[in-house]
Amino acid sequence: MRLKRTRSLIRFLLRLLTHTRIIGLENVPTDSTFIIAANHLGLVDAFMPFYFLDHNNLFLLVGEKWQKVGIMRWLGKRLSFIFVDRFNPDLKALREMIRRMEAGETLVIAPEGTRARDEKMAEAKPGVAYLAAKSGFPIVPVALAGTEDRIIFGNLKRLRRSRVSVTGGPVFTVPPVPKEDREQFLKQWTDEIMCRVAVMLPERNRGYYAEHPRLKELLNKATSSQ
Repeated sequence: MRLKRTRSLIRFLLRLLTHTRIIGLENVPTDSTFIIAANHLGLVDAFMPFYFLDHNNLFLLVGEKWQKVGIMRWLGKRLSFIFVDRFNPDLKALREMIRRMEAGETLVIAPEGTRARDEKMAEAKPGVAYLAAKSGFPIVPVALAGTEDRIIFGNLKRLRRSRVSVTGGPVFTVPPVPKEDREQFLKQWTDEIMCRVAVMLPERNRGYYAEHPRLKELLNKATSSQ
């Protein structure tokens, strides 16, 4: 009941703040556990999954600094946040993530670890690739555009709604981590995840991945299929 009421409040507030266009919702599995990997442009990103998905089993990773903020602790209890140390290995949080996924819950993660201060994608951390490889659960890449703090708060001051888009890409899986060349493997698949997000973003937001060869392959493939 608490989740339902909190979700209703989030949807109400986001409708006040934004005109949100949702694309690719058909790519989201309806009969299995999965991982949502999304870019992170602004503060409202953390609440978007509760807006565009009806799943009641979502849990989010949130930086440990937000645990000190009362409203975030309150939301964390109702929306199943896991507060994690972004700068050091957090084995306790890792075990909790795996336990929840094995119990059928859906992880929502921003592989970059923090929101983009320059409104562009930063190099992602390999944690999401490791989790996907270890758990075997599929990944749904999600691109969030128009959620930059500058835009959201700037429009709020003018009593305007921001235009936001949420785009889901095709589901894919990460193979098991090999015994050799683990770092190279995780780097390759982290880049794969992020390039699949970047291909759905406006060019201005692609940042670190803008010139990545894999992104160019995906862009060419998208162009040729049109």
